Amino acid sequence: MIFRSFRVLLPSGIAYWTVLDSELRVVDAADEFLRHLRFSRDRAESTTESYAGAVALYLRWCGETGRAWAAGSRHLGMFMLWLKHAPKDPSSRPVLPGQGARQVRGPRRVNVVLAAVREFLKFNVSVGAAPAWVVDQLYEVGDGRDLPVEVRGEYGVPHGYAKVRHRLHEPDEPVDRATDEEIVALVRACRSARDRLIVLLMARAGIRRGELVGLRRADLHFVLDARPLGCPVPGSHLHVVRRDNINRASAKSRNSRAVPVDALLMQAHDQYVIERALQEEATDSDFLLVNLFRGRIGAPMRLGAINELLTSLSRRAGLERRIRPHQGRHGFADNVMAAGGQLDELAELLGHESPMSSQPYLHPSHERLRDAVERIPSPRLRLEGPHS
Repeated sequence: MIFRSFRVLLPSGIAYWTVLDSELRVVDAADEFLRHLRFSRDRAESTTESYAGAVALYLRWCGETGRAWAAGSRHLGMFMLWLKHAPKDPSSRPVLPGQGARQVRGPRRVNVVLAAVREFLKFNVSVGAAPAWVVDQLYEVGDGRDLPVEVRGEYGVPHGYAKVRHRLHEPDEPVDRATDEEIVALVRACRSARDRLIVLLMARAGIRRGELVGLRRADLHFVLDARPLGCPVPGSHLHVVRRDNINRASAKSRNSRAVPVDALLMQAHDQYVIERALQEEATDSDFLLVNLFRGRIGAPMRLGAINELLTSLSRRAGLERRIRPHQGRHGFADNVMAAGGQLDELAELLGHESPMSSQPYLHPSHERLRDAVERIPSPRLRLEGPHS
């Protein structure tokens, strides 16, 4: 049986994603869960899109293996194995993992799907659509001995907590960042002021792709004193605000944040303003980034246009790899920490609700490790040769 995620646009203009079966009927258990996420939990549309895709995979596996979706919680280990090898196209034939089977999804992707499926199952238990024993299949009782000291019980005494039963080990790899040299090469490969501004907003302000194409001109306070605008934030900065935009762009966090900007970004913005003013169709749009050269001139840029731009720039710059939007953001985060930034500062700049989300950026690069060793004062010691 085929299950697909599907976008639902409501008369109010707000959209969310749901799951359809092979007869194009809404799967009620999935739909109620996804509407709860979107409207009761105030999650972004993109979040419901991701969760709908994960739930569709789970229901597809249950259908292919002849299991009811609640009973499938007893066999999530088999679901994990299936996830590694199942083709992404739901119309493809069922997969039977065996020796030499190609792995389609890595540990990180499998864990993301599992997290969404757990939320789906927990929600249905909470509303009485699934039996209570389903939760027991998702978690086991752990104790604080394997937790960091900071979050253990009082006086370090272990205490019980719910620990997920199913999770693949993810290799502890450093974040995949774009180097400063790669960013410089991308900027030099740009053929317009708009494209230079896009690259620099990711690399110098750490803006996510969805936040980037959702920026409005009113969000930019590139002035020394914004108090006349009713903004108490000092210095030049931009605001990242979550909205429901017509181009489906959205900030990930519900909380808005102000990000300081430097002179290089302001200069890039000034050049873009001049370039944009030459296109009369673009003057009325409040979106910062609009189509200037193709498509409907003046329309806000699409999310996918950012990836397409970076792919083109990477090729034009002669880079050995294709730079992706998140790699510019990771480069910004790594540079903040290398310059002596604190974890709480980085979390605020990146829009992380918890400083723990910024922990991956604490892993220093090999260059930073070498610099740390070379900063150690050399002792006054003369090494004699073996025959001295």
